[in-house]
Amino acid sequence: MEPIVVISVLGAVILLLLVIGAPIKPIHFLGQGVIKLLIGALFLFFLNLLGNQFGVHIPINLATSAISGFLGIPGMFALVAIDMWII
Repeated sequence: MEPIVVISVLGAVILLLLVIGAPIKPIHFLGQGVIKLLIGALFLFFLNLLGNQFGVHIPINLATSAISGFLGIPGMFALVAIDMWII
């Protein structure tokens, strides 16, 4: 596909969204998910900071951030339990 066609289609989609308006619900849902992922990564950072004294280290990646972000403190306890007893 030629670059001019791709740029034209993207420009038309952007113009259409500006005229009609972007759907608010999916953007709001996506924003909440990203914020929960960031909060989960922050939780894991502090867990690794404090858990270093006890030999607990949970890697910070997309899966562990999602678990700790969406499930909260119980999710972090579950990750620690998996790290201690299973792995």
